[in-house]
Amino acid sequence: MLKMYERNGVLCAEGLIETIGQKVFLYMVDGLLIDSGPEKLREELLSLFQENDFDQLVLTHNHEDHTGNAAWIQNNLAKPIFIHPQGLSECLGAGDYPNYRRITWGGREAFSPQPVSAAIQSRNLKWRILHTPGHTDDHIALYNEERKLLFTGDLYVAARTKVSMKTESVPKIMSSIRLLLDNEFTAIYCSHAGYLENGRELLEQKLRYLEAISVKATALAAGGESAQQIADTLLPGNYPIIRFSEKEWDTVHLIRSILDEPLF
Repeated sequence: MLKMYERNGVLCAEGLIETIGQKVFLYMVDGLLIDSGPEKLREELLSLFQENDFDQLVLTHNHEDHTGNAAWIQNNLAKPIFIHPQGLSECLGAGDYPNYRRITWGGREAFSPQPVSAAIQSRNLKWRILHTPGHTDDHIALYNEERKLLFTGDLYVAARTKVSMKTESVPKIMSSIRLLLDNEFTAIYCSHAGYLENGRELLEQKLRYLEAISVKATALAAGGESAQQIADTLLPGNYPIIRFSEKEWDTVHLIRSILDEPLF
């Protein structure tokens, strides 16, 4: 069941994918909807879309758990949809991604977004669009300087990352976190961890953790260890998502991205 509540003037919609215990958060503020959520939660999310007045939808990136209902919003509510220019082509066709993600999040129909600019205006607030690649090349965060509101998409999620997608880049993620920390804020609104009152502190923790892993991985690589050996040393453990995703998520991807090695 969808939970809806307010945090600092932001409507937070909290959904749950029960099969994996994964939460998904959508946010609405000043007539602006941030992300559309996965198709698997569409029935629950219809109350958010139909009972709350909003003018536009901004997508933090092209992944299906964020864009799964964008086509429905475009076709049924005729709201303009915006995404970073690097994500445009991905959205023009139906979602093409591994089966485990379809099982988890559902499908994603094609839709036609517009490129978001460096700043957008909602009803009463101006938002800076911060390009924050690393999780995806088209990833963005939204920041309002007046109210110190920061929506971070999937840039945070957790402070101590153990596995990453094979397309992620730890160096880019660290640079993106540093970009956010250049701004004044305390709390963040994360797409999977929700509203975090101590968000700045948590982002700082994540940055320090990734910096430390990077230093250790680089030293071990200089000593002749392979990416897999380094992953086994620095990130030991049995992570179910590795097998479930058929290794699209893995500890070794995190290490390879630090060492800037090819995937295969």
